[in-house]
Amino acid sequence: MTEDSPPAERLDRKVFSIAIAVLAAFSLAMVLSPDGSRMTANAALSWLTDRLGWFYLLAGMAPLAMASWLAFGRYGDVLLGPEGEPPEYSTSSWIAMMFTASMGAGLIAWGFAEPVFYIETPPFGIAPHSDLAYEFAHMYPIYHWGIVPWAIYCLPAIPIAYMLFVDNRKSLKISDACDHVLPERGRSTLRTVIDIFVVLGIVGGVATSLGFGVPLSASLASQLLGVPDNLLTQGAVILIMTAVFGTSAYRGLKRGIKVLADLNLWLMYFVMAFVVLLGPTIYIFSMSTNSVGLMLDNFFRISFWTDPVSKSGFPEAWTVFYWAWWLAYAPMMGLFFGRISKGRTIRQVVLGIIGFGALGTFLFLGIAGAYVLHLQSHGLLDAVSIINEQGMGPLVAQVIAELPFKWLILGVVAVLSIIFYATTFDSAAYVLASICTHDLAPNREPAAGVRLIWALGLGATAVGLMMVDAMDTVKSMSVVSSLPVIPILVLMCFGLYRSLRDHH
Repeated sequence: MTEDSPPAERLDRKVFSIAIAVLAAFSLAMVLSPDGSRMTANAALSWLTDRLGWFYLLAGMAPLAMASWLAFGRYGDVLLGPEGEPPEYSTSSWIAMMFTASMGAGLIAWGFAEPVFYIETPPFGIAPHSDLAYEFAHMYPIYHWGIVPWAIYCLPAIPIAYMLFVDNRKSLKISDACDHVLPERGRSTLRTVIDIFVVLGIVGGVATSLGFGVPLSASLASQLLGVPDNLLTQGAVILIMTAVFGTSAYRGLKRGIKVLADLNLWLMYFVMAFVVLLGPTIYIFSMSTNSVGLMLDNFFRISFWTDPVSKSGFPEAWTVFYWAWWLAYAPMMGLFFGRISKGRTIRQVVLGIIGFGALGTFLFLGIAGAYVLHLQSHGLLDAVSIINEQGMGPLVAQVIAELPFKWLILGVVAVLSIIFYATTFDSAAYVLASICTHDLAPNREPAAGVRLIWALGLGATAVGLMMVDAMDTVKSMSVVSSLPVIPILVLMCFGLYRSLRDHH
């Protein structure tokens, strides 16, 4: 037995077996009854977004207020680790792991596709295909992927890092970060319930990414290799993704995830520079600059817009969905970000996560969104028809193919998307395995076999989503699984506040 491999008896069998059973049942239901699964998921999505849309908007903005208090309040200088010990990871590797593990290839898919949706269905009663519709179409993705999601991710990262490197607890469980604010009576049961809900929330968030990512990677492969974009191609992509992130998850944090994250960050730099230099450079800079002002002018309006009178459905379809997606992902990101943030102060972690994260998404979305809007507005590509008739994946592939040296850039983006997903899912497998392990010290990793089982389980979920093949079904997974996560995040924040108040 190596230091990185805890013995089998440390496996939390109750959390592991229940979560795996639910995941297997869900995946099997999608394969055996895709139509029924689609109808059930759509009904759940409509019910939650219609009745709780206002709640999700408030829940999405609260972490930004909490993060601001942590960064600029009296506890910002609290060190998450021993005095005098340098950070465990260099700043560049820390940023790379956070960025690639969180946003993943979903950023590629939505970066090119989301603005096209907004051209046809703009917010605030703006005329479709108007000049203002184009401006809002470029700004809204930057808002949806900007400081709010990164604040949501940051929120649980601080309690986890504090628990690991200040309290020195041997755990990577959300329930341990909530432990001292739970009642004595029934505490063990509540801890188990919390961990199960966290696991299911993570699976729901990751499954949403899988549902968007597999068609994207299959479409890129189809465009690059000239093979048909069908279930067989998607199945091959799932096998490749599972093999890559299964291997990386098996190798662990420093030998697997870190290496892939560093590689992916450089590939992303290359793609952004390629599009800026060989695409419509001035248009990209102009639209991105304009979107900064547009977002600053409208930030609070769009943050709390429920559209209660005209009921266009825009907030529910977009902002509510995104906040639910990020909230479902938050425990996973909190565990992962907290685990890799040893040696930094609370202020450094908060500003690093939100600052570098939002800057990265702004750069990529500003470039990708402006490029696709330029193609549409100048009649170079009918992006609207492609996305309506073929979907997001084929749109992204055809948009990329409009660039010079298309075979080169298609190949790079295909590799980028696969590795993006690998880093997201091996991070998920690492975190899921950690939640299912007792007494896991910060310098240890969960058993390689448990990490591999979770990697394969996520691959099975991808197969189920491939069979269902419906965007609303994919979106419903994040919305439904995020609901029980919200009170858990509140408990974590309350526990962190009490710890900081009592010890600093």
